[in-house]
Amino acid sequence: MLDESSFRESMPMFADTDLYPTAQFNFYLNMGKKLLPESRWDDLLDEGLAFFVAHYLTLYLRSMDAVAIGGDAGQVTGNETSKSVDGVSYSVDVSSVSLTDAGHWNQTTFGIQFLQMARMVGAGGIQL
Repeated sequence: MLDESSFRESMPMFADTDLYPTAQFNFYLNMGKKLLPESRWDDLLDEGLAFFVAHYLTLYLRSMDAVAIGGDAGQVTGNETSKSVDGVSYSVDVSSVSLTDAGHWNQTTFGIQFLQMARMVGAGGIQL
């Protein structure tokens, strides 16, 4: 079963416990354990939990960054696809990396990876 040290080892971008505190890791891991049934995920449970936790830790850091500059931690924001500064415009087509009906999972690459895996794990029937 996934634990903090194996998560931070497999996802080194989350190694900084000041940015991604243990308490937050445990919160999202415990939520993931309740939502991802081991009987369905089987050998892929650790990977599913890792992407699940990574997605939520990424959203957590975005919220903390917003608070640090006086913003609203709970503000809903979508993926930024275009920006204009001093008459210069830049846009990006994210349709090839966004999943249909994915909701908030599209807000991080970890969420997209999680949902793709969840859809594969959830495909097909279960023999009772």
